Amino acid sequence: MRVELTGPQYEFVTATDQFPAMVAGFGAGKTHAAILRLLTLKLQYPIQSVAYYLPTYDLVTTIAWPRVMETLESWGLGYKQNKNDKIINVEGAGSIIFRTMDAPERIIGYEVADSIVDELDTLPEEKAAHAWNKIIARNRQKKPDGSLNTVGVATTPEGFRFVYDRWVRRAESGYRIIKAGTMSNAANLPTGYIDSLRTTYPPQLLAAYLDGEFVNLVAGSVYPEFDRAANASAERIKEGEALHVGMDFNVGKMSAVIHVLRGDDPHAVVEHTGVLDTPAMAALLSREHEGHKIIVYPDASGASRKSNNASESDLAILRKAGFGVRVNPSNPRVKDRVLSVNKMICSDGARRYRVNPEGCPDLVESLEKQAYDKHGEPDKSGGLDHVIDAAGYFIAYRYPIKKPATAIKIGFAA
Repeated sequence: MRVELTGPQYEFVTATDQFPAMVAGFGAGKTHAAILRLLTLKLQYPIQSVAYYLPTYDLVTTIAWPRVMETLESWGLGYKQNKNDKIINVEGAGSIIFRTMDAPERIIGYEVADSIVDELDTLPEEKAAHAWNKIIARNRQKKPDGSLNTVGVATTPEGFRFVYDRWVRRAESGYRIIKAGTMSNAANLPTGYIDSLRTTYPPQLLAAYLDGEFVNLVAGSVYPEFDRAANASAERIKEGEALHVGMDFNVGKMSAVIHVLRGDDPHAVVEHTGVLDTPAMAALLSREHEGHKIIVYPDASGASRKSNNASESDLAILRKAGFGVRVNPSNPRVKDRVLSVNKMICSDGARRYRVNPEGCPDLVESLEKQAYDKHGEPDKSGGLDHVIDAAGYFIAYRYPIKKPATAIKIGFAA
């Protein structure tokens, strides 16, 4: 069988470099190429094991695990699953070990010959470096032909972070970059996918997420289109109307931003900042906004964390207070939350997100002043993050960025 690949995919799958990195735009087929490289190496050295790494357990279970099994079935290869240990044993071809990188210190206790690391650059730079060092230390099974142990990386570029530092700024022999723009895989993408990226992402991110280029995400405002005049609202809370409250949990620095809807457009009208803890915030909302239905859109970490001197989770406290709680199982990526807010601030000239500057002075200041830090993340050192994070949880839940699904075709030719 012959698998049909794009040019960049073929380069990555067949690369003999010790540390090849496919730096790709969205929809460029990097995970497809990563899985094919993994299985090609597995079949080439059936006695040795291989490993596949992703940032979180959820990504392992929803992306790598099922797609590896789907590809094995497509190739007519039998296998057995060990779901508890996240290992797939291929008939006559040894083991595939799946691991996460969210706790690099746990990357211990096994050896492999080759590895694939998916979305390495989405990790914080220090954690990515720690995970990388642990991963290459696991790559020590000797191959029968004496060839190199390899670690292939497939990632979207996330500014000048670890992948840029290791593969470009401090490039050494064996570290090879393979660029893969979204257009390289256009034939396998749904109609309108690329156009949807252009309308979803601001210009400063298109070079990264469409062309697979490293771009500077450090300088500049996080919310560059926000204008306190153009995005101003004179709306106030009306008697008996529902209140939509974005909430950020930080003991001693809790923040809540109250929104009202005008049509389907959100208006931030009141903020509560510097509140001690969740019980205090729940009491404040109940007292200040009696007679209103209160729906809270909180930080998802509140499902497990506990408020100061309390035995209940933050979400349980909010529900006990009689509030509706709307929360995803986990928080969206910070960049997706920022993109959701930016798209509501101004998209194609339409400004849907409005802020009352009298009711929400701290939110206005944060939207105007928050910048990116040296790691390309919204800066938290100036204290501007709590109130905008609170508002962002509401926006990201109710008006999320909808990334089009990528349907990658696997073609075979006799």
